[in-house]
Amino acid sequence: MHNVLLIEDDLDMQTLICDYLKNYDLHVDAFVKPLEALSHLEKNRDRYSVVVLDLMLPQMDGFDVCKKIRQISAIPIIISSARGEIGDKILGFDLGADDYLAKPYEPRELVLRINAILRRGTDKHKIVGSFEINEDRHEIKIDGLLLDLTKIEYDILNLFLQNIGKVLSREFISNAVSGIEYNSKDRTIDMHISNIRQKLGDDPKDSQYIKSVWGIGYKFIG
Repeated sequence: MHNVLLIEDDLDMQTLICDYLKNYDLHVDAFVKPLEALSHLEKNRDRYSVVVLDLMLPQMDGFDVCKKIRQISAIPIIISSARGEIGDKILGFDLGADDYLAKPYEPRELVLRINAILRRGTDKHKIVGSFEINEDRHEIKIDGLLLDLTKIEYDILNLFLQNIGKVLSREFISNAVSGIEYNSKDRTIDMHISNIRQKLGDDPKDSQYIKSVWGIGYKFIG
């Protein structure tokens, strides 16, 4: 079962979406207040597969909510709103939305849009915490921002994201990444990882992502 985060202040619409998506093995956690939803998402980034976001909300405008979500997560966002003008759609996509569904619509259409995003996420387009991996384009984004990686840096970071929490030896990394030959006296892998850390803004002395494991290699903890 996939989890959906719904931010919708129309309680009738909220109930309709929750009940309908449940029939398609989609569990919905619904919020009226966007600030509560943002706080919850920040604490549960890996729980949800997609956000369904209304624009006309209390506390703050939905476009601002979309921008805030992009600052904390690369999770796919479907805007669900009665504001269907082309200018609103363009702004929504510019702020990082993945899809835009203008109300009124049949709930079945929302299910189809969600399933399309889920298929993409399980194929060549993956979301791992704050990271978004596009294997077709050999691109990785963090919080929606594209990282400027070389091919080897992309392959190493992608390897880490597939093995979060596991200690990877330098020999393992060299065997998994083409273009690197392992030599215990060679610091090539360390140089590439140092470059990745710089591009992530990761301080090796107080790492948020790549932790050195003395005498072995590295562990990704992001």
